[in-house]
Amino acid sequence: MEKVLLGLLSGIAFGFVIQRVGATNADKMARAHLMLDPRIPQFMMLAVTFSLIGLFGLKIAGIGRFLPLPTSIVATGVAAIVFGIGWGLTGYCPGTCWAAAGEGRADAIVALFGGLAGTAVFAHFHEVLVPLLYMPTNLGQLTIEGWLNSPGEATLLLAVVFALATVMIGRIWKHDANPN
Repeated sequence: MEKVLLGLLSGIAFGFVIQRVGATNADKMARAHLMLDPRIPQFMMLAVTFSLIGLFGLKIAGIGRFLPLPTSIVATGVAAIVFGIGWGLTGYCPGTCWAAAGEGRADAIVALFGGLAGTAVFAHFHEVLVPLLYMPTNLGQLTIEGWLNSPGEATLLLAVVFALATVMIGRIWKHDANPN
């Protein structure tokens, strides 16, 4: 029960933060994708960086563990295309969609139902799709930790890369002082 409560509180906190950043606003998301406003991508890079450090800390403390799935080029490519089309059509990724639906945004509620329908279709055809899309290019578990043979070095490398990406997004992307 404690884990469920912790997950619920974490989800509420993350939803609050993404709402405050503006990631529940499809227009602001579109501006981010058009490289007109760096704030949402910077926030996401920082969120990944802090999550990475937090997960590493949990692993060191013996509380957390990583369960990486095997890498499949075809399955990942198809998933990326479907994800990108959905995000492009709706202006929401799955996390921001739930938060925007919670705000009562009608477009997010429609997108949420579309995502749920897509999930149901995938679940229905899962046994057919996995061998078809996943198995032909299954490369096994590929991780930076495995490549470097050091969880600490992998965490440091990823944290530096994501932190630099945060800074570079701010320097390269245009920042319109008069957003919607």
